[in-house]
Amino acid sequence: MNGIERNKAAAAALLEAFSRGDVPAMVALMTEDATWWVGGNIAGLSGTYRRDEFAALVEGAKAAYKTGALKIWPTGMVAEGDKVAVEAQSQAELHNGRVYANTYHLLVTLRDGRICAVKEYCDTLHMKQIFFDPD
Repeated sequence: MNGIERNKAAAAALLEAFSRGDVPAMVALMTEDATWWVGGNIAGLSGTYRRDEFAALVEGAKAAYKTGALKIWPTGMVAEGDKVAVEAQSQAELHNGRVYANTYHLLVTLRDGRICAVKEYCDTLHMKQIFFDPD
């Protein structure tokens, strides 16, 4: 497996761990100084997180999902050098009956085989309506 294929496999493994709600596995794939940026202007969500801050965010969000995890899967990947561009879909039913289903573009950057940065682009209006707007 060449470097580009290894990078794509690391990006896929990150989404697999996310889908299982396996935060320790996600953290293990990331460098200590890794960051995760969430686009948009949602107070309390959008912005840049350090690895451990993002892990805490994901761990806390698991309680909202009926299955304990947000299922997210790649629908396409393109890689060049140390970057992997991932198109992805997600799906989860919340305890309040709402369904969160989003489309993403994730730009994953790797260093020495580990993820050092993720930039997450998605429908932030849908995210806000499902997670933050009152019933």
